[in-house]
Formats: sequence, C-alpha cells, structure tokens
Amino acid sequence: MEHSVPETLPGSLLFCCDHNAVRSPMAEGIMKKLYGTGCYIQSVGVRNDLEIDGFAIAVCQEIGVELGRHRSRSFDEMEQMGDALGSFDMVLALSPASQRRALDLTRCYHLDVEYWPVLDPTGLGESRADRLASYRQTRDQIRERLIARFGPPVT
Repeated sequence: MEHSVPETLPGSLLFCCDHNAVRSPMAEGIMKKLYGTGCYIQSVGVRNDLEIDGFAIAVCQEIGVELGRHRSRSFDEMEQMGDALGSFDMVLALSPASQRRALDLTRCYHLDVEYWPVLDPTGLGESRADRLASYRQTRDQIRERLIARFGPPVT
C-alpha cells in the first residue's frame, strides 16, 4: 500500500553538521527510515575529515537504521559531485558551524535554513556504556525533532 507523504515534507532536504560523521548521517538515515523515499535526502559536513562514527552506527542499528555504508562528504565535495545547494528545498543545520556555512552558501538562493541545536555526543562519557547513552540521546533527540517537524512516520 502506498503511504502518503506529509504535506510538510520538502521535496529535497539537506542535513549538515561539522564533520558529516555523527549528527547529519544519523539524521539522514532516521529521516529515510521515517519517511521513505518521498523526499530526496542527503547530508554533508563543513569538513569531511572523519569517517562515520562507530557509536553512531551502533545506536542507529538499534532502531533499524543502517549507517555502515555512509561516506562522509563536505559542502565542497557535494557541489563537485553535482548536488548544488540551490537544488535543495530545505537545509537543516545541526551545529552552529554548519548553520553559518549554510547561510553563507545560501545567500544567492531562496532556501530555508533551519537550525536545530542537537547534542554533539563525541567525547562525552568515560565508559562504552556512557558513550552509547550519549549517542542514544542524540539519536532520540533527532528522531523526536523530525517527527515534531514533519509529522508521524509514513513507513
């Protein structure tokens, strides 16, 4: 059965954070899980100097979101690969640095840039269990914000 896409869902959405290694790939994966393919979804970082974070992969697997194949990329690489920022309907920035970069890059475009302050879990917690708890908090925060913004999941 075909699920209808919520009215509030943009046609294309770009998530961005600092490294495209934790928050924005989590948001991209969770968004795809919640809303399927009704929206073109990508994620980038201000820099791509880190690979996808193992804790992010682990906590997303717990809710059926696969991030293991994610490859980090920067705004510049995205543009080089043909995904122009202006082709997105909306940008969701999950860190102050990515919000600044997105606003900088969107001066030429009529594009909605929303800022969602989402906890950066990297470096929080001493033990593996504590670190996983921080990453779960970030994951759940992203999931709750997505549902609050775009409505109930369609998948």
